Amino acid sequence: MKKLLLAEDDFDFAAILKQYLELHQFEVTWAENGEIALDYFKNQTFDICVFDVMMPKLDGFSLAEKIITINPDIPFIFLTARKLKEDKLIGLKLGADDYIAKPFEVDELVLRLQNILKRIEQKRTLNGNNIIEIGSYIFDNERLTLNNKNHVQQLTEKEASLIEYLYLNHNQLLKREQILMSVWKKDDYFSGRSMDVFISRLRKYFNSDPKISIESVRGIGLEFKIEK
Repeated sequence: MKKLLLAEDDFDFAAILKQYLELHQFEVTWAENGEIALDYFKNQTFDICVFDVMMPKLDGFSLAEKIITINPDIPFIFLTARKLKEDKLIGLKLGADDYIAKPFEVDELVLRLQNILKRIEQKRTLNGNNIIEIGSYIFDNERLTLNNKNHVQQLTEKEASLIEYLYLNHNQLLKREQILMSVWKKDDYFSGRSMDVFISRLRKYFNSDPKISIESVRGIGLEFKIEK
């Protein structure tokens, strides 16, 4: 079971969420405010965290800032009733793996948590082996090459970083701001235009394998699809 730290000040909602997550094989430690959550984090080990943004004593953003000084690799998700884009950008800049606006389906949260943990396991495997298979292609993240039978495509570091991020999140709908903050480290007009250019390049690099596609979803983001 994966150990999860839940910081949520709504007692009724937290109780329901905790019970549902435990049914899906998570060992949940619940804290009713940010200060208690921080104390738990200092004294226990967790695999992933879920933080409500608006909490008394220590809000979710401030809590995240403190816990990443303790463990910069800990994955975390923000929950919030506020839907301001500025809040979402603050969360992503802090390194949040996701940002979910209330109300939401608990099944959606479970799926996102599972996807994040799966991605982390894949990244650990990738870090241990710089060469991975993507459909009919061989991607070498150290030598910055994408090999497809008789053709070797030399990559830039940004192209390699983008391929790695898309591969680790393949078959998932990714929001534009998630990709920008993860690969470009900022979400602005010029970074967005740059991303569009890089995505066009990757579509050309992968176009010889019909089982691989990069599909755009207007107004949301894109999905890197790999058929088995």
